[in-house]
Amino acid sequence: MMMEFRESIVLITILLFIVVAAATVTVTATAAGRASASMPAHHEDESNLDRRSFPEGFIFGASSAAYQYEGAAKEGSKGPGIWDDFTHAHPEKIADGSNGEIAVDQYHRFKEDVHLMKEMGIDAYRFSISWPRILPNGSLSGGINKEGIDYYNNLIDELQSKGLQPFVTLFHWDTPRGLDEQYGSFLSPRIVEDFHDYVEVCFREFGDRVKHWITFNEPHVFTDKGYASGIFAPGRCSSWEIGRCKTGDSGKEPYIVGHHILLAHATAVDLYRSKFQNIQNGKIGITLDCIWMVPYSDSKSNGDAAERGLDFVFGWFMDPLTQGDYPFNMRALVGDRLPKFTEQQSKLIKGSFDFIGLNYYSASYVCSLPIDNTVNKSYNTDSYTIQTASRNGIPIGPKPGTEWIHVYPQGIQDLLLYTKTKYNNPVIYITENGLDEKSNENLSLKEALKDDVRIDYYRQHIIHVQRAISKGVDVRGYFAWSLLDNFEWGSGYSRRYGIYYVDYIDGLKRYPKSSAIWFQRFLKK
Repeated sequence: MMMEFRESIVLITILLFIVVAAATVTVTATAAGRASASMPAHHEDESNLDRRSFPEGFIFGASSAAYQYEGAAKEGSKGPGIWDDFTHAHPEKIADGSNGEIAVDQYHRFKEDVHLMKEMGIDAYRFSISWPRILPNGSLSGGINKEGIDYYNNLIDELQSKGLQPFVTLFHWDTPRGLDEQYGSFLSPRIVEDFHDYVEVCFREFGDRVKHWITFNEPHVFTDKGYASGIFAPGRCSSWEIGRCKTGDSGKEPYIVGHHILLAHATAVDLYRSKFQNIQNGKIGITLDCIWMVPYSDSKSNGDAAERGLDFVFGWFMDPLTQGDYPFNMRALVGDRLPKFTEQQSKLIKGSFDFIGLNYYSASYVCSLPIDNTVNKSYNTDSYTIQTASRNGIPIGPKPGTEWIHVYPQGIQDLLLYTKTKYNNPVIYITENGLDEKSNENLSLKEALKDDVRIDYYRQHIIHVQRAISKGVDVRGYFAWSLLDNFEWGSGYSRRYGIYYVDYIDGLKRYPKSSAIWFQRFLKK
């Protein structure tokens, strides 16, 4: 699932501070080792770049998510999820008022899509299992859906028959409605037990063939957009936040949800390791997202702001996973609103991964905001930072697609090196990386398939991944977002991230874009 980014939402009073501050900022020359304001130049010969540039066994794949791809929302005895409800209750929060009831119909077309991947030459397919398709009301009390089990068995078998490895995400934002109605799902510690039961079904049914499990996709985005800004399902936030929600608390609920996600993740990993891993010989991890954050200037305050920004997005989950507790910046600034781990919980969470999935798309400059204890409390302002795409009128990178993606390939290398240094060089898979274009039905098919800008985006980011590996970062794979154009959450079908074009007017036919052909040459050269 791709990470949609928006610049930090701040209150009018705080914005006044930054306007005044910006008027007096003198930007000094960029310090050695700091990122440039424009896309870095690449002088070496890139014509020889192909999969042989990477270590033996390095995996190249493509990514997807159940709600964005499957469709068949009311077929196969599937239960309703929060995105089914959200898109119907709040079509105004989806750019084109659409939903994922049909999506790109992979539920019925998975054999065709696996064939496309086989022809392209990729090694693996990352997809998510829909929790309400396995347990229609979210818990074992409602029974296990055999039709859902059969669908994923068929998909996994089809992948294996074509030589592709399944990378399976267990939760990609599609919480069952039943659990949300019963007790607020991730707002309650009861979610930990229900998630445990759900993943045990998946481990038991599919684990003999699935060797890479991802517990959660982008918990930061799920909590931020679902419980702080309210622009994604389940649409909870304080009434004054951007989502203008009817219920929620942007200063407390995101931290409660993130806390329960970490506990659910650690419990799932403990279950897998104690009951399944030795028999099934698989690996388990979690996928986190992060834009790279560059200090707006060389001042200490802006350097500190970049560090705080990373802590509130990336460290929020990486610190507990590696050290057993939240970052100091979060504990100091959030205070009692940030839940605490018991000693037993801390031990359970620390080290609860075999690998880290990393989703990277873009970068931003970061400025420090003055601390003001009188403002309304929200996750979106708790770090006392503001992100901006430009410095002195010069963008951090080109913006060929959506508002939030500024092309900054150096950022993926910087983030990888930061992770290596700060978090003891974990095994990493780049589980999402990609670029969109606007969906324009006025283009001819030939015009719509020409996406040279996306090719350059992929090429430059893959180069920087290779450079990070050469500097000792333990990266084992790279997954492009996304295989197909699809339902892109708040953007609906108005943005296209696929390397295959989906004709939404003519029967959802798939066509390879220039980027798919480039990938095929890259992988088969």
